[in-house]
Amino acid sequence: MAVSTDLLEISRCPYCVSGETRKPGDDPGRLDLVRDGKWLVCTESDCGRKYPIKEDIPVMLIEEGDKWRNTAVDALPEPGNLVE
Repeated sequence: MAVSTDLLEISRCPYCVSGETRKPGDDPGRLDLVRDGKWLVCTESDCGRKYPIKEDIPVMLIEEGDKWRNTAVDALPEPGNLVE
């Protein structure tokens, strides 16, 4: 089972929509689904955060997105299990 398209439509990068780090505009922090539906990548040009989808659940923690900022999309690993 994949992540629901309804959920993907409303999901946003938590860094880009939160408090002091909120980006300008009407709809900041949009996410693209990449790597065969296993990762969400923020579309803001100065963000670069990437969020894994583990067991069909997006891990939308800013700390998780921070881990992958400098990793190229084509170098992202398999997300793994939600609980290890």
